[in-house]
Amino acid sequence: MSELRLAFLGCGAATLTHSRTLMRIAPELLRCYASRFGEKAAGFNHRLQGAGWYNSYGTALADERIDVVLIATPPSTHVRLALAALQSGKHVIVEKPAFLTMAEFDAVELAAQQAGRQVLVAENYYYKPIARRLHQIVADGDIGELRFAFINALKWQRTAGWRSDASLAGGGPLFEGGIHWINLVANLGPELRSLDIAECGSPMTSVVTARFANGATAVLAYSWELRSLLRGLRLSRIYGTHGSIAFESNGLFLFVNGRRRHLAFPELQDLAGYRAMFRDFLAGLRAGRPPEFTLSGARRDVQLLTTSGLATA
Repeated sequence: MSELRLAFLGCGAATLTHSRTLMRIAPELLRCYASRFGEKAAGFNHRLQGAGWYNSYGTALADERIDVVLIATPPSTHVRLALAALQSGKHVIVEKPAFLTMAEFDAVELAAQQAGRQVLVAENYYYKPIARRLHQIVADGDIGELRFAFINALKWQRTAGWRSDASLAGGGPLFEGGIHWINLVANLGPELRSLDIAECGSPMTSVVTARFANGATAVLAYSWELRSLLRGLRLSRIYGTHGSIAFESNGLFLFVNGRRRHLAFPELQDLAGYRAMFRDFLAGLRAGRPPEFTLSGARRDVQLLTTSGLATA
């Protein structure tokens, strides 16, 4: 699989973002575009210097030259397209949240085993430089044992299109977008055992209380309706028995005041983690090995949210 051919299913913002990343880090990758609307797929293919386009998802799946599909459609469609892709012998990369129920995860895992193909979840927060640095600092004991964290993820975000329809998005803002932050919290250090969720006047704003196996607690404040400084600048804190970490929530900087003090600026060229994610995915597909972030990790994140009482469509 030295020369991979990847087809995007869906031509929206995610496909645009991922295409630009892949153009930078893997220019040899052959990218194709599929949409329910042929003109849109053709436009994306021309604009992004693709290798071909399809006027339906089925046509792309039927093309034996395609090795991998990247599902960038509303979450409610993910399981159907993933199963169809696996049945067609394709590897699958699927946007988050990958699937909506444990039954859907079970069905996809079984289909992947039977097809001998991989299913990768595009959870870029797992690969963000800030997430990796936070995990390492906690693991190294630089702030002692984790006790409390406050994660500020308040922002204003437009909810036009399918994101404003819970039946297509699979749930409200906390499920569709907040699952990124659940992943960040879950990978801080100790095992994350449970979540308690409280809406703050509307589904657009929620407070999540996360409880870890060692008794530590994290509070996540998440919103799509509360504006933050400079359209997104936010400060979060993590406290341990021997110090604390202050960091800008997007990952611009962090300051550790613990067993040693230091100020760091994680890799700004890959602030969102997309480059690291796709490097891992492509290397894994070519070598036949699983990625660092596995389907079981994606299952854990969805299960934490759904067992907390969060309603999904």
